[in-house]
Amino acid sequence: MTKPAVITLSNPEGLYDPSANAYSHVAEVQAGSRLLSIAGQGGEDAQGTLAPEFAEQARQALVNLQTALASKGAGLGDVYKLTLLIVDHSEARLQQWVAAASQAWGSAMTPTCTLIPVPRLALDGMLIEIDAMAALPAR
Repeated sequence: MTKPAVITLSNPEGLYDPSANAYSHVAEVQAGSRLLSIAGQGGEDAQGTLAPEFAEQARQALVNLQTALASKGAGLGDVYKLTLLIVDHSEARLQQWVAAASQAWGSAMTPTCTLIPVPRLALDGMLIEIDAMAALPAR
């Protein structure tokens, strides 16, 4: 049984198409939805180990996000807002993030997103942190 969609993502005319950068411009959430706020997920594995490469940390951060979402019966398709914190942001790191997000979301539209370059994150060697908002149908 599929759950009813409570999120509508869109890219209005008059704005450039952001899909090449793995985000959408607008997310509309239906009133009465159950909202989830997921704390920033970094690229550490279950043992707390961080890979030295940004691309691997981005992939693991998405795995961690999916684990947090699944704990409440949600998935990536329920996410409507991301905030990305990236250490030493560059065009190369943006492309690595886009590749990881494209693999995670597949052909579905990606959520709205704000990317914030930062000089450092909570842990030594941490290169990315993903904060997310998701919406589910009311119980």
